[in-house]
Amino acid sequence: MRIATTIFLTDETISPVRLARELEQRGFAGLYLPQHTHIPVSRKTPAPAGDPLPREYGRALDPFLALAQAAAVTHRIELGTGVALVAQQDPIVLAKQAATLDFLSGGRFTLGIGYGWNVEEAEDHGVDWHTRRELVRDRMALMRALWSPEPTAHDGEFGSVQASWAHPKPVRRPRRLQGTDSLVGPRTLIGGAAGPKLFAHVAEYADGWMPVGGSGLRETLPELRRVWTEAGRPGEPEVMPYAVHPSAGKLAHYADLGIEEVAVGLPSAPEAEVLRALDAHAEFL
Repeated sequence: MRIATTIFLTDETISPVRLARELEQRGFAGLYLPQHTHIPVSRKTPAPAGDPLPREYGRALDPFLALAQAAAVTHRIELGTGVALVAQQDPIVLAKQAATLDFLSGGRFTLGIGYGWNVEEAEDHGVDWHTRRELVRDRMALMRALWSPEPTAHDGEFGSVQASWAHPKPVRRPRRLQGTDSLVGPRTLIGGAAGPKLFAHVAEYADGWMPVGGSGLRETLPELRRVWTEAGRPGEPEVMPYAVHPSAGKLAHYADLGIEEVAVGLPSAPEAEVLRALDAHAEFL
């Protein structure tokens, strides 16, 4: 099983360069970073894990810039977002950022995407909260048009792009070329709670699912795999439990379910504390 990591990197934590080097040297499989552009102080929306909201949410580094630093000093580890808030970004710019990072890292980038939880953050970006899932779906289709090998137009409900020259193209992994899967772009995982709409979107335009914490998978994985098969997708969806607090029993449970990669959580902390956490997780490598 591949053991990746996730962390809120901020202006007060270990640096992306130091962390990436330590992960690669120690044998960890990857680094996934969350995204928040800002956190309005009104705090009308309760945090997913309850309030008070941890300090790091309002201090998070931009994940694409931090991952670019990590890519420059590593050769092996996967680099990804966990998750990028697609509804809050210009999809043409995001397509360029994702493709460039995948290209420069030699195909190591995973675009973890999500729908967000902070209503007021999304409102500042002009997002209608009730249609954000459909907005993300449409923006992913627009981005895939720009990632296509030949100039391809997209005319969607929420946006459009003309057939355009748009390079670099993302680097396709060999495993993504197996079967009949024709999706273009970097590996894409959708984060969020299990449900019919999320599973339908995973089967339509993603490579898999990124469930936070990973609880309840024995019950939900069969349904995701059923939806995937009914959508005509080859093989099985990739599933990566995210922000996991690892134990030998939990990882063995995931392995029994056919899961091959997890992202364990690291503290949003200075260098010494993060390195101690890596030492503690090393027993699972």
